[in-house]
Amino acid sequence: MAEFLMPSLGADMEEATLLKWRIRPGESVKRGQVVSEVDTAKGVIDLECFLDGVVENLVASEGQTLPVGAVMAVIVDPHQSGAANTQSVASSPMIAARTPASESQTTPPNASSKPVIATTDRVSSGSRVRISPLARRRAEALGIDVNSLSNNSKDVAITTADIEQAAKSRNPTAAIDQPPTAEDALVQEATSVAQTAKEKEPAASRRLLRNAIAAAMSKSKREIPHYYLQTSIDLSPALQWLEKENSRRPIAQRLLPVVLLLKATARAIGEVPELNGHWIDGELRTSDSVHIGFAIAMSGGGLVAPAIHDVAQKTLDQLMAELHELIPRARVGRLRSSEMTDPTITITSLGDLGVESVTGIIYPPQVALVGLGQIMSRPWVDAGQLCVRPVMVASLSADHRATDGLTGARFLNAIGRWLQEPQLL
Repeated sequence: MAEFLMPSLGADMEEATLLKWRIRPGESVKRGQVVSEVDTAKGVIDLECFLDGVVENLVASEGQTLPVGAVMAVIVDPHQSGAANTQSVASSPMIAARTPASESQTTPPNASSKPVIATTDRVSSGSRVRISPLARRRAEALGIDVNSLSNNSKDVAITTADIEQAAKSRNPTAAIDQPPTAEDALVQEATSVAQTAKEKEPAASRRLLRNAIAAAMSKSKREIPHYYLQTSIDLSPALQWLEKENSRRPIAQRLLPVVLLLKATARAIGEVPELNGHWIDGELRTSDSVHIGFAIAMSGGGLVAPAIHDVAQKTLDQLMAELHELIPRARVGRLRSSEMTDPTITITSLGDLGVESVTGIIYPPQVALVGLGQIMSRPWVDAGQLCVRPVMVASLSADHRATDGLTGARFLNAIGRWLQEPQLL
């Protein structure tokens, strides 16, 4: 038997709300399969299963807010019986999850085969009104009694739009402090078991994301003794090779310089593995795999740095395809749990915004972050001759508990060397 727990999806995460189960008791699951969706400050995250097995029991209910480490489900080996163990899990203190304040009773997760995304409020008639967590919070802010709303059907949850309309109807001249925006209008409500969507309240979402980033960065600066290095890299060989390579390709298959930088970083990690891993329980735990977190700006503000897995083993074309797929998902807050938890080192690049150099803050428990600036034409001395070359400033922020400046210098030097031989990437 194995307990499927609410994972920590970042140093800043304390809890998350379970939006939807994608599995039912008795179903077989595979390692890496998406089994549920949870709502965090950084968006809706798809949680993946960590082993093969059979779902014995869904302990957590949709709509519940669970702390990190809470038991969500029980998964058993298909050749073993998990019934006896399930009883012990059901009584575990880790199961205690916070449900919405106005919900007086939680429906058992396996009481019906029909998943429900919205949570519910009990009304005097004994029936239950379905309302999403975000709409509930909006109703409380505007003083709307959700039990008084009678325009929702059994299969449609009350939405933030319903709450706003009720507030306007109650007092047409009253100003609503946070009216629905174009972004809200684009978000689909969950009207059937096949449809899952997250309502967005832009101001509140941005505030939650900024709070999450603030918590993680404060923890980093408070606990990690950073040291910083930077170097200038001549990108002439890399850009010349890239231009020649792209001239043979159709436009849709052309490569961007960023994939060379990703691959060069992975190659450098192969030479200096001490910067690839995590600082946990007072010691450095290096990783055999290079999962690079790539910082991406969210559409509503803030950053996330999901993992691009196994960069060292992938071709430049594979990395380009992954970036094309990953960036749009990250910007609308639709990432997988492994993308949030697996990064072993992070790259942040602000060159496309004209920033000459960037010195970042390490995202714990990682021990290093690479900053990449704009590619600029700069004077350069080659074989005693002054010339103009495309130059990029690469920086390293590293944890002094795990490594020292000599190790960091070797790493930056290795990145520069690999970029002089792009054909080997």
